[in-house]
Amino acid sequence: MATQDEVFSARSWLFAPGDSERKMEKAAASTADIVVFDLEDAVSPESKPQARTMVLDFLKAQASGHERLWVRVNPLDGPHTVVDLAAIMAGRPGGIMLPKARGRADVELLNHYLTALEAAFGIDVGSTKVIALVTECAEAMYTTGDYRDAPRLVAMTWGAEDLADSLGASENRNPDGSYAFTYQLARSLCLIGAATAGVAPIETIQGDFRDLEGLRKRAEQVRRDGYRGMLAIHPAQVDVINAAFTPTAEEVATAQEIVDIFAANPGVGAIGYKGGMLDRPYLARAQALLKLAGL
Repeated sequence: MATQDEVFSARSWLFAPGDSERKMEKAAASTADIVVFDLEDAVSPESKPQARTMVLDFLKAQASGHERLWVRVNPLDGPHTVVDLAAIMAGRPGGIMLPKARGRADVELLNHYLTALEAAFGIDVGSTKVIALVTECAEAMYTTGDYRDAPRLVAMTWGAEDLADSLGASENRNPDGSYAFTYQLARSLCLIGAATAGVAPIETIQGDFRDLEGLRKRAEQVRRDGYRGMLAIHPAQVDVINAAFTPTAEEVATAQEIVDIFAANPGVGAIGYKGGMLDRPYLARAQALLKLAGL
């Protein structure tokens, strides 16, 4: 059973529409840590039945690697979620992305559905992980801090486009292309909520998949802020995201040096380092970076 005590790490989360076998194949063959077959926004209502069948067939055709093949189902406030799950769970996806989560109760309801379907299909109960999109509707902005100990939850991410629709906004960007205040707030609330829940915070998509330099700068910035991965809509974005969320050799060396200095001076609360002073929060950040680097 998946628990929040487990360390979950995934830098890149690549979407592929569930009604395109070619795009699913291309995504699965990519270097993405997680591939998300989409039954929601990328699939029209009339194509959803066919997409469910295609996703199931694709999952069943994979001899291994199911832990990185996830499915985004439709939101719980519509008629499709249970049908999606009943159609695809026999394929044993590694996880489910829940869009438009309104709060902890939605994750708990999803857990009930998954538990029943895992039992029905002979899957280890509790093994299917969940990532929740936690800012896509206005009411959800008030519940981003309520996900601690939510069953199966290993990551949280946010969305700006559906939030704009929910708010009745005509635009979610400033003239310079940056997110307007409300959407920067959504990003911050997702980060804070994920830290509170003890799960991985994952940055939302960059729609312009050709702007790889802009993607690199943004991914590096949100990693500095505390994010641990990012959603992708095109395979070309994956390597950039993977690199941005992998600590550099210089970062690792500096972090190890800080850890070693404190280890050589046990019981010290603050210590001199390169002309400045380091206290315990610096040690904690250095240890976290080494953990992120797998050391």
